[in-house]
Amino acid sequence: MTTQDPGARPGEALLRALPKVLLHDHLDGGLRPQTVLELADAAGHELPAGDADSLAAWFRDAADSGSLVRYIETFEHTIAVMQTADNLARVAREAVLDLAADGVVYAEQRWAPEQHLAGGLSLGAAVEAVQAGIDDGIAAAAAEGHIIRVGQIVGAMRQADRWHEVAELAVTYRDRGVVGFDIAGPEDGFLPSRHLGIWRFLAEHDVPVTIHAGEAAGLDSIGQAVHLGQADRLGHGARIIDDIAFTTDGDQAAELGRLAHWVRDHQIPLELCPVSNLQTGVAGSIAAHPITRLKELDFAVTLNTDNRLMSRTSMTHEMKLLVDEAGWTLDDLADVTVTAAWGAFIHHDERRDLVDQVILPGFQKVEGALV
Repeated sequence: MTTQDPGARPGEALLRALPKVLLHDHLDGGLRPQTVLELADAAGHELPAGDADSLAAWFRDAADSGSLVRYIETFEHTIAVMQTADNLARVAREAVLDLAADGVVYAEQRWAPEQHLAGGLSLGAAVEAVQAGIDDGIAAAAAEGHIIRVGQIVGAMRQADRWHEVAELAVTYRDRGVVGFDIAGPEDGFLPSRHLGIWRFLAEHDVPVTIHAGEAAGLDSIGQAVHLGQADRLGHGARIIDDIAFTTDGDQAAELGRLAHWVRDHQIPLELCPVSNLQTGVAGSIAAHPITRLKELDFAVTLNTDNRLMSRTSMTHEMKLLVDEAGWTLDDLADVTVTAAWGAFIHHDERRDLVDQVILPGFQKVEGALV
């Protein structure tokens, strides 16, 4: 897409109107604070705050520590209230509605079913409950005039040993709402080589794979994700920047290492999450975040929220920060949105329709408002 004014920078209202594609958003990281309060009260789970505003602030402050481990600890409270079919369905439904209201037209909700069995659910029943909520949310959003498509990515926790079980779950529900497989949790010390067999199993059953890599750990994590894990996308992947040498002799130039070349040559989408990455210490500011340099170097960059509750963010907020602090234009936002659509875990013709019939017309409409 090329705008008439390539330097045009839309305001928040126009950013909210843009069609958005979200590939990296955690179901258990996007609850409404009021929902957490209500579900916790019913379950008898003690929370660190007693009203919605205070609880929202607690999640943000607790996550804003610079440590991925501390960031992950905040999920104890959201997971605790997602242990029944009704609660899972409610959380999924509200997530769809919130994303649709923010202009998201395609989303993949990732979560780890193994963490939601304390109330007696089986893995399959948990997946079915989330799918029921997604379906209800899509219908409710349509009634409000918002069209959105949402798929599930089921994940295995790195530190646990249920990788095979969750991979089998992904295969079982491949045509019933599940669009892909992920591993998440502590990255250091729990690399894809921990359970080598599942990657071939998933490939043999045509299940797309995204792997959290290059967030808390570095190049070895990314290398194992793309080579051993056969990852179609990288969850975050920001630390691929460590395999790029920059010089400032006149115009800034870059020399890519072998792994960086591999990731770029194969156009493996990077699921970058600027606000969350600042909280976990990947970068010190939005302006300094690797997303801009990686995009300039023609990596397959996508923009994501990661955990909307913990980061108090949205796709509109992420876009606005890049516009205000990193100088992004409407063209830049269109580029990453189209890249995300082509990286979505749907079929080629569906990706093409998403780009041609939804994303480009939506951006052109906003472009017209800027002229």
